Amino acid sequence: MSGSLRCLLPLLFVLSACGDGGLSRFDGQDVPPPPPIGQAERIKIVGSSTVAPFSTTVAEHFGAATQFDTPVVEITGTGGGFQTFCRAIGPDEPSIVNASRPVTVSEQAACARAGLTDLVEVLFGFDGIVLANARPGPDFDLSKRELFIALADQLPDGAGGWTANPHRRWSDVDERLPDVPIRVSGPPPTSGTRDAFTQIALETGAATFPELEALRIADFDAFRRRASTIRTDGAWIDSGENDSAIIQTLIKDPDVLGVLGFSFLDQNLDRVKAARIDGVDPSFENIANGEYKISRSLYFYVKAQNASLVPGLRAYVAAFTDEDAWGPEGYLAKKGLIPLPETERARVRRAALEFETVPLPGG
Repeated sequence: MSGSLRCLLPLLFVLSACGDGGLSRFDGQDVPPPPPIGQAERIKIVGSSTVAPFSTTVAEHFGAATQFDTPVVEITGTGGGFQTFCRAIGPDEPSIVNASRPVTVSEQAACARAGLTDLVEVLFGFDGIVLANARPGPDFDLSKRELFIALADQLPDGAGGWTANPHRRWSDVDERLPDVPIRVSGPPPTSGTRDAFTQIALETGAATFPELEALRIADFDAFRRRASTIRTDGAWIDSGENDSAIIQTLIKDPDVLGVLGFSFLDQNLDRVKAARIDGVDPSFENIANGEYKISRSLYFYVKAQNASLVPGLRAYVAAFTDEDAWGPEGYLAKKGLIPLPETERARVRRAALEFETVPLPGG
């Protein structure tokens, strides 16, 4: 048994005594007292802008319902979050990183080099990636193939080579599409949303071309570079890590499409509307049942070695994975979270409370 886990057993006993250890049952009487003065007073969280609204909501409930301070949530993007999270162990370092994709092998290696050997992965729900524009703007019904044709830096030229993307208007891609300039506002390369969008939407669209499907089979890395390289001639607009900034861009120009998480669409339906993808609306139901194909899993990762250094870390994990938070009727569903199935929630919660760790390279 690791030293970190041994230090956490008393808190696990307390949580077990409260049934599921739900946040609604944290009344201040059953939570262990904060550690001695000199240790960090707040849980620090970094990472994904998509996950941030969910973790911020849990943090606010957690701070109000317990004697622990409200955790601090900083939006850095998934990639930037892992860079900071994997920097070091210690009370002044982030204890949690939010991620809109799984941790990569290179990020795991960076954590391992910093001595971070106990990394807890918590898959907590699903989210759709939507393309939306302001309500006064044109309606869009796009296929993943059309998205690739509109946004790829280079396209097959039909003669075995490649040509710079010539399309300037959506009607150039297909005459049934709106006759407006191709302009898509989205997150930068450090964003997990950008990673997921290129992999789920653009790569799938690219594979509809025989040349690119053949490349995918022969050299997957080369295929991925071709499929995921987005044009830089103004059709794609990097709008930072904050989805709220993308919403503001859409309001200013109704012809612009924005790439953002379903939760942000759900919170702004009075101002923006979603494009259909392959004829399917990005609704809660369609994402949950798998009909809407541009969707991804959401995660947060916990630095278990910080548990004895930062008060409330284990309790925060319990609060996040309580049915009152992440269940179908929980307050996160009202924020747009697509919950895990019931059996999966039970499995993930059990593993999270036990601080089961993922293996790291060299660990």
